[in-house]
Amino acid sequence: MAPETAFAFPGSVHLRYAVTGRSRGQAWNGDGELLWRQDGEQYEARQEYSSPLQPSPRAQESTGRLRSEGLAPSRFADKARGEQATHFERDTRVLLFSNNAPERPLLPGTQDRLSVYLQLASMFAAAPDKFPIGTAITLETAGTRDSEPWLFVVQEDETLQLPGGSVATRKLVRDPRGEYDTRVELWLAIGMDYVPVRIRLTQPNGDFVDQQWASTDRP
Repeated sequence: MAPETAFAFPGSVHLRYAVTGRSRGQAWNGDGELLWRQDGEQYEARQEYSSPLQPSPRAQESTGRLRSEGLAPSRFADKARGEQATHFERDTRVLLFSNNAPERPLLPGTQDRLSVYLQLASMFAAAPDKFPIGTAITLETAGTRDSEPWLFVVQEDETLQLPGGSVATRKLVRDPRGEYDTRVELWLAIGMDYVPVRIRLTQPNGDFVDQQWASTDRP
């Protein structure tokens, strides 16, 4: 990431979502939440949603530090039936995976699959005019088995009618690069510190999860 990139981290917030999805051709409805806490030095984020088709909620957690170059994750966990975790070893500059996948180099600015949304929110909150329509933003993004560059392209602003009300948003899209990649559509709320008020993840087979903002609490 360019050193001149500025960041304005969102204040601590608890977002609740109405969630719709389709799994193996079957539509479903559920609830979700994103809890974000930061004290000016450290952060923790947890995203969770429930589906009647899953025995337990799907949850992701990211913890780390706030730095001049943005979020610096230390651990990312993804839990469905069981939990898998990724450790960001900054002293040795490697990513370690709990499932024994081969370690990967820890590149500067690397995010995880949850912190990447808050990193983008922090970038837009600091300098929204720096990213006009068509701007491509590449962030190295780690999952629980590997790490790869995620390229987001800024779309036209959209005003969404969400369960929580009407919201002016800045939309970004990550299109799949490979056969098995997920399409990511992200809407950041312009008047709410650019927090994600809608996140839609679409799989190559058409299955999707669509989280739409319903209410906000302050933790």
